[in-house]
Amino acid sequence: MKPSHRPIRSYVLRQGRVTDAQQRAVGELLPRFGISYSREPLDLVRAFGRAAPKILEIGFGMGETTARIAASHPGYDYLGIEVHTPGVGSLLKRAAELGLTNIRVIQHDAVEVVEHMIPPGSLDGAHIFFPDPWPKKRHHKRRLIQPQFVALLASRMKPGAYLHVATDWEDYAQQILEVLSAEQRLVNTADGFAPRPEYRPLTKFESRGLKLGHSVWDILFRRR
Repeated sequence: MKPSHRPIRSYVLRQGRVTDAQQRAVGELLPRFGISYSREPLDLVRAFGRAAPKILEIGFGMGETTARIAASHPGYDYLGIEVHTPGVGSLLKRAAELGLTNIRVIQHDAVEVVEHMIPPGSLDGAHIFFPDPWPKKRHHKRRLIQPQFVALLASRMKPGAYLHVATDWEDYAQQILEVLSAEQRLVNTADGFAPRPEYRPLTKFESRGLKLGHSVWDILFRRR
């Protein structure tokens, strides 16, 4: 019998408190906005009920940024991936309150979703905002932005599609820039780091950090 090899996860399933409102949103709204994980390619047009540019967001946290972007860009469809229930509930609640129809959610591991559910050449863009930095050096192997994953993600992007990553950890920013620069199917849109695009709103946490002198690095590449 071969020993089993558990994949290295870029996240930890923390037992964060789920509020009553978040739990209610999951129960009532996940059937409407949610897509179950499957090892079969997802028909993105059918999932959203229309043909429109499709943007993937990996790790949307509490959903504040995702909801604001989706509300500001109704002509685009946003597929969000998040493993933590409080965040899923929070985004679902926001989507319902704002009357959004261009958001769908998959609560599962992002690497497996991209590998099995996202068809090659189907994405018009991808957002990875503030991925877990895993600051301890021995944990760097858990960081999401690694050559193998970036190659996989690039294969799911259309020619001309964009990949936008943002982080407030300088050493991770440097690693992300190096990894993306090494992927032959991607080209940097800037000379190094990019200015923050207008479509990415400042979160309350980020605004507070900037006032304290903290920095944020945006990395923006396009698919050749």
